[in-house]
Amino acid sequence: MKEKTKRWLRPVLFSAGGALAGFGYYYFIGCATGSCPITANPISSMIYMGVLGWLLSGVSGKGCEGGCSM
Repeated sequence: MKEKTKRWLRPVLFSAGGALAGFGYYYFIGCATGSCPITANPISSMIYMGVLGWLLSGVSGKGCEGGCSM
């Protein structure tokens, strides 16, 4: 159980940080006209930045840990 928690802690924290940054971007910069697809509302901005945070966390793995055979 501890290994599973440790494995998912980094992606969850990066996603939460990304969502928080997305809300900050919406709140402080945002889109005044409402025509911007990502920054027009806080939900889409938070989802977009949360996904970026998840991708930056390295959740895709380190590649071939056991060795690659080509």
